[in-house]
Amino acid sequence: MPKPRILVVGSANMDIVLPVQRMPNRGESIVAENYNYKYIPGGKGANAAVAAARLGADVIFCARIGQDDIGLKLLHFYEQENISIEYVKRDRNTPTGLAAIILEDDGTNRIIVYPNSNLNLKVDDVEDAFLTYPDAVLLQFETNPEAIIAATKFAADKKIPVIIDAGPVRKDFPYELLKKVEIISPNEIETMQISGINPMTDAMCLQACLRLQNMTKSKHAVLKLSDRGCCSYDGKSFEYYTPHHVNVVDTTAAGDAFTAALAVEYLKNGNLNKACKYANIVGALTVTKFGAITSLPTKKEVDDFILNRNIKL
Repeated sequence: MPKPRILVVGSANMDIVLPVQRMPNRGESIVAENYNYKYIPGGKGANAAVAAARLGADVIFCARIGQDDIGLKLLHFYEQENISIEYVKRDRNTPTGLAAIILEDDGTNRIIVYPNSNLNLKVDDVEDAFLTYPDAVLLQFETNPEAIIAATKFAADKKIPVIIDAGPVRKDFPYELLKKVEIISPNEIETMQISGINPMTDAMCLQACLRLQNMTKSKHAVLKLSDRGCCSYDGKSFEYYTPHHVNVVDTTAAGDAFTAALAVEYLKNGNLNKACKYANIVGALTVTKFGAITSLPTKKEVDDFILNRNIKL
């Protein structure tokens, strides 16, 4: 079977990860003893691109970075991950995006994103990237809304499926302008913010899926429910998928990895159930390691996990 060819249109950041034993209270200063901050490549688009590449996809990345040292380091990193960077453009006037990730001992994170050059991604940049003839387009909302909407229009014209990781939520985003979304996949908080429904029960999850499909014209809705697993609705049937219990180290990028895995597996045969089960595994493996991109599993790691736990997709 040929490799699925995925065009990822999204953000490219450098993450500064700040481990702390606990969050300081308002007006309080704490000393992070026995902790070291780290710079790690990140950004929802880049996370998804690397995750898909490690899972065996042929990945083209369309993004904007700055003409700074950080941007150059990111380019070298993407090349090492076997990602096509022809459509990663360097912005002369704006620095590369940055994300500050505050990570507590229990694996909980809080993230502050400075989009910078990500907001300068142009519609023309996206249109040029479609010259690579992708099998699918993977999007997030961490870049210029015009570029995201344009990507769905170009994909619809070429009958290419679009998978959207619906984060981060932007209150002013015109969801009604999205065209023919194949799968929309928010996490719990994003689901509540976009649909207005808190997905606490199966019934509420189904209601949220229906509203999301109506808002985004999507064929399928897949909700990422953190340690509760995930659920899906294909317009006819609602399915819930139980989580895999693992030792949680850092939840950063778990959602990005999940959606990338969902896209890779879905492209194999269009089976949403198998894709959700596979994505559940990839998401679980991602939280067992520190960092964003550094935590993304390889195809071999996923295959070994499936074999060792005797999982049937």
